[in-house]
Amino acid sequence: MSYENDGQPITLVTGASGFLASHIVQQLLQKGLKVRGTVRSLQNQEKVEPLRQLSKDSPQSLELVEADLLNKDSWIKAVEGCTYVCHVASPFPIKAPNNEMDLIKPAVDGTKAVLEACSNSGTVKRVSLTSSIAAIIGGVDAPNGTEFTEENWGNAEKASAYAKSKILAEKAAWEFIKDLPESKKFELVVFNPGYIQGPVIRGTYCSSLEVVMRLMKRAMPAVPKMSFAIVDVRDVAAAHIAGLTAPKAAGNRYILVSENMWMGDVGQALLNEFKTQGYNPPTATAPYFLLWTLSWFDKSLATILPNIGHFSKFNNTKAKEDLEINFKSAKESVIDMAYSMIERDFIKKTPAYKGRN
Repeated sequence: MSYENDGQPITLVTGASGFLASHIVQQLLQKGLKVRGTVRSLQNQEKVEPLRQLSKDSPQSLELVEADLLNKDSWIKAVEGCTYVCHVASPFPIKAPNNEMDLIKPAVDGTKAVLEACSNSGTVKRVSLTSSIAAIIGGVDAPNGTEFTEENWGNAEKASAYAKSKILAEKAAWEFIKDLPESKKFELVVFNPGYIQGPVIRGTYCSSLEVVMRLMKRAMPAVPKMSFAIVDVRDVAAAHIAGLTAPKAAGNRYILVSENMWMGDVGQALLNEFKTQGYNPPTATAPYFLLWTLSWFDKSLATILPNIGHFSKFNNTKAKEDLEINFKSAKESVIDMAYSMIERDFIKKTPAYKGRN
């Protein structure tokens, strides 16, 4: 469908079927706002149908259009007539790619394509862009407990492929805005979320589910001493929406992190909630020497070795004050994620599973 020009603003959400983007779509619809979402293929019912369901209880219908990060022309039609754009689409792989450009090219070129289409639209007033705390700490060697703010930037030369893609894509966005002629200017807000957790409302698997999935399935007898800067997907979605109109948001970046949790503590929170329901997440910490030995046979372990035992702090004051975000606890986020994964059959129900009280 296509909206008639009735004066009500349309918000475009890119990569609408994604874990975070689907929550943004849901919250926009719940507010009675007009939403257009992009998907790579309208024929992929596994991704499209859950989005269609979101508009059933909304006063507005959801318009879906096809667009691809590597197809520059597809964004011209996607942004047509939109007032606001939430650019969320970007690759987030479970495993490190063999070629880092497989991540960097769609992240950087896709961001530029969306922003260029916005600048030429004549209607877009503000864009909220999903970056990552990887753009703040990626490739940075800092002592344990170092607190990071929005003033910090990662080091692309030393960062992993994913962190490098986020650093370069965000820098490209700010550079694009800075160089725009006055006649084509619009406002940009950037969000730097941590490890996004929380309930799943999509039908396909994604990398954000990986940690809770491994713990709930007890895919390992012990866990590495890794720290996660966790934020709830519902809070990130709310921040995106608030950022579209908040008076102080334009031209700013915002750290979105609730709190840090060690992987063992995540396992313990899940064990406390699900032990009586037939699940046994691991909580013991695996010795570094064991992980180092296993990394010779499992390349995915080799990539996490530099992060063992390290943790950083993130100051979320700016998001709380400017956007009025009250962050949910990390424990609530991972437990809600686990329940939603069981209900959506990502994790098999045990005979003892009873669901929430």
